[in-house]
Amino acid sequence: MTTGFGIRLAAAIEERGALCVGIDPHSYLLADWGLADDASGARDFGLRVVEAAAGRAGIVKPQVAFFERFGSAGYHALEQVLEAARAAGLVVIADVKRGDLGTSVEAYGEAWLTPGSRLEADAMTVSAFQGVGSLNAPIRLAAEAGKGLFVLAATSNPEAAGIQSSIDPDSGRTVARVIIDDVNRENTLIGDAIGPLGVVLGATIDLKGFGIDTVDAPKPALPVLAPGFGHQGARVEDARSLFGALAEVIVISESRSILSAGPDGLEQAIAARADEVRAALV
Repeated sequence: MTTGFGIRLAAAIEERGALCVGIDPHSYLLADWGLADDASGARDFGLRVVEAAAGRAGIVKPQVAFFERFGSAGYHALEQVLEAARAAGLVVIADVKRGDLGTSVEAYGEAWLTPGSRLEADAMTVSAFQGVGSLNAPIRLAAEAGKGLFVLAATSNPEAAGIQSSIDPDSGRTVARVIIDDVNRENTLIGDAIGPLGVVLGATIDLKGFGIDTVDAPKPALPVLAPGFGHQGARVEDARSLFGALAEVIVISESRSILSAGPDGLEQAIAARADEVRAALV
């Protein structure tokens, strides 16, 4: 029987800590690293991050957009980075933010969640703008293949606040809370002690202002992907107070604040930040 993603994620956090290292080959970072702003540069950048993260952190998150901008060559570079990360034993979250209906969203799930796919990852980020029910196909694929989904619920960008904090007229809950409740329900149906389905909650926002309960821990445990630390301003020392009971299975995502250390300082930056994250979540 395939071990569920939530169980594997928790094991990686237990062994290596909750730090997730972003793989974001921005143009300016490629230049700072002495790499070309093309697919080959993005590949070399990604492979160096994987090498530096292996044994120091347990999770990486390639931002697909920075590879996609180079077209088919960029996707080929990403395939090599994903393969190297899986071979290194890292949990790989593909930051793709896909969302659609029916067979279209099913095809997205097949691309990123199918074992043996050229783009295989352990989990992918998805959008539920059309409702969590629109994600039924990738939810099924994730459950069958031991993969995971992180559904956008309450993000750090201010443009999203109006929609995510708006009230659903049928239930009186915020949109963000509806998404979390729907994800919790799907995890209950799947039945793992730690759900394979998680949510994305920004660390720079007031979760209570979005109608999100941080006091009662969901059962099954709900994985939380938390961007906003480091470069965006949230302090990892505040993770427990920010997320409360939702910090039970939390992934602390940082990219530029670590990647700015450059290729020569990257290993040390990852190791030091991993220790800080581990200490903050004890």
